[in-house]
Amino acid sequence: MTSLTYASPFPTDFVFGVAAASAQIEGAAFEDGKGESIWDRFSRTPGKVHGGDTLDVACDHYHRFDEDFALMASLGVKHYRLSIAWPRLYPNGDGELNPAGIAFYRRLFASMKKHSIQPWVTLFHWDLPQSLEDRGGWTSRVTVDAFARYADTVVKTFANDVKHWITMNEIRCFTQLAYGVGTKAPGRKESAKIVNQTFHHALLCHGHGVRAVREFGGGDAVVGLTDNCDVCVPVTETPEDIAAARAWFLEKNAHVLGAMHAGRYPDDYLARVGADAPDVQPGDFDLISLPTDHLGLNVYTGTYVRAGRDGAAYEVLDNPVSYPRADSVWLRLVPQSIYWATRFAAECYGHQTLYITENGCGYDDEPVVRGEVFDLHRRDFLRNHLREAHRAIADGVPLKGYFLWSFIDNYEWEDGYQRRFGIVHCDYETLVRTPKLSARYYARVMQERKIL
Repeated sequence: MTSLTYASPFPTDFVFGVAAASAQIEGAAFEDGKGESIWDRFSRTPGKVHGGDTLDVACDHYHRFDEDFALMASLGVKHYRLSIAWPRLYPNGDGELNPAGIAFYRRLFASMKKHSIQPWVTLFHWDLPQSLEDRGGWTSRVTVDAFARYADTVVKTFANDVKHWITMNEIRCFTQLAYGVGTKAPGRKESAKIVNQTFHHALLCHGHGVRAVREFGGGDAVVGLTDNCDVCVPVTETPEDIAAARAWFLEKNAHVLGAMHAGRYPDDYLARVGADAPDVQPGDFDLISLPTDHLGLNVYTGTYVRAGRDGAAYEVLDNPVSYPRADSVWLRLVPQSIYWATRFAAECYGHQTLYITENGCGYDDEPVVRGEVFDLHRRDFLRNHLREAHRAIADGVPLKGYFLWSFIDNYEWEDGYQRRFGIVHCDYETLVRTPKLSARYYARVMQERKIL
């Protein structure tokens, strides 16, 4: 344990950044040869997205990226996590490469370099080409083969521009929620067996992403997964409650982090799913378990756990109706989740380099008043979560960076443009950008490298 206190600066090599995703901010959904994504289709399905909002314009980052990077630079942002739009490069997922898509990202990376902003690139952030979904989507190994080719193309093409790579973003969301619950594109409700197979195919694509970076990224390139692991917080920080929380964490994350770490599906996971276990082909786990350089964690909320009764490993506590949350019903405000997610990831799986690749809060009513947005609730959220990140570092957790979600208000998936997560306000009619109070606060934190 170090002597780091809340008044101490973050380590000099700690990375502060912001994050966004191609589908949510770029717009230009059908310009310059871009193909249809599953979210382009899903958003046009009545009743699936709030207000019938589409990704057609979004924040118009496609045409305004230089303006946006200038704004980032003015706030002191030096690291930006973004994603590549798969259907902008391969309109059909495989087949012909779209040269206009390549040209766009070359311009984008050149602008980032001009503004001294380092890219952290996610290969896949949910915008699967619709053509692949028509051929089975994540239920099919056709998607795995297509992703392998796509990953090779991206890394080969942009190896000189990008040194920090992330393979996939939040496997649970584009598999379980998209193919099991049906709330995210493509909105299917399949059997547990099929949903577990989508997890497996996503893990294979993660492996192909790692392989591509190792083969084509250059010797100084680094790569890892971003996972929205299930997070729990012990009700009391006593040995018995911490042990219960660790048992819960291992159980809930066995099918992604546990499988990657073990090089196979853990026995307790296979026992739980039984006949619904995914089909595994020879060599699959050689790919899935390829060594990575870091693990990214998207942490938004957490579940409270305590020691179980009558021999149970743990007991989960339900949140009362009055428990504080953001306007997203799922986003209960649990700042300690940052500490325990990173600590358990290090202790349970041995990760030596961790990043918080997303952390933020969404609210609906954030008007611009006399040129300002007084989002004190987001400033409070940010400060409280950074305190827990700081605490983790003090306790020896290898947490090396924090990326705030998100840089700008954007298309919030099934919530459309109703929900705002940005530290920069976007007027969706005029597309005017207005930094919020939280942006000014975070700028000072990044500048002084300590919690203010």
